[in-house]
Amino acid sequence: MFAQRTTTPSEARSGASYRLPPTVTEAVVTVPRSRRPRPRGNRSRLSRIAGLAWVLPALVVLGVFVYLPLVQNFVFSTQESDIYTGTQQFVGLANYEKLLGDPIFWSAFGNNVLYAVLSIVFQVGGALILAAMIESLRSSRWRKALRAIYFIPSAISLTVAGLLFYFIYEPNLGLLNHLLSTVGLGGLAQPWLGQESTAMVSIIAMSQWQGFGYCTLLFAVAIQRIPSELYEAASLDGIGSVGRFFHITVPLVREMTGLMMIITISGAFQVFNEVMVMTSGGPNNSTQVLASWLYRSGFVRNDFGYAAAIATVLFIVTMIVALAQLWYTRRRRVEF
Repeated sequence: MFAQRTTTPSEARSGASYRLPPTVTEAVVTVPRSRRPRPRGNRSRLSRIAGLAWVLPALVVLGVFVYLPLVQNFVFSTQESDIYTGTQQFVGLANYEKLLGDPIFWSAFGNNVLYAVLSIVFQVGGALILAAMIESLRSSRWRKALRAIYFIPSAISLTVAGLLFYFIYEPNLGLLNHLLSTVGLGGLAQPWLGQESTAMVSIIAMSQWQGFGYCTLLFAVAIQRIPSELYEAASLDGIGSVGRFFHITVPLVREMTGLMMIITISGAFQVFNEVMVMTSGGPNNSTQVLASWLYRSGFVRNDFGYAAAIATVLFIVTMIVALAQLWYTRRRRVEF
């Protein structure tokens, strides 16, 4: 079948072995048996079960400490409860009807809205402008120093800041009235926390001072992520600093702006410590906010059903604001 090949003397001396023709070599090669593929369904099912096992503890904690209290709060809002006797009576939506006709509730809601608007102006708009000015400095030492200086008030607790400004606003010995008298504006000196027209604005001013540096630092981090080539190209095209701010900085920090809007508005509707430390809701309930009126209704007036109704409204408002901001931010996501 195949021509036999004789071994030469040199091959015999060197011990070279005889090689089969290519066709014979291919014929005798043993083909390994293919292993049976394992079904992927079991593996994917096991991986899903393992993933759920890791997530399950977090879901349990979230359900017990977040979602269950939300459901219980709504149940409490449909009841009239007495904390001293423990009696509960189902009243349906009567607490919500009472809430709609309560002038103090609407005054507190208006204070929260005013708080949110001024916080957006200063803690979002003002902080963005200040962060852009700091990051435009050439000296890195000055940038680091100014970031630290503006962030210091944010490291102070709200209770301490409230007490500090309480003494600043004191009408007789306070620093603010003394400063106004020193510069010849003594006619503007007044009891800032003692009259309805200035009390709420004074509290908001303290809160803006305390949170301004934190927002500035976050915007500074967002501005640092913007490629410097964009600013260099704009400078070569003759665009000034104001034009670079509106055409480069503002559009490219849109995601951080959305996040700050959520944090600012949610914080404005959850404000509590500042009011309780400085005025406790006075004078004449003019500085009541939803959280302080909730506290007073539940723990002072012993009306927990009505307090639960206020808490439900507060939750709905903050959730609507957060979902709206998330939807808007995702639609206008920025990618470098």
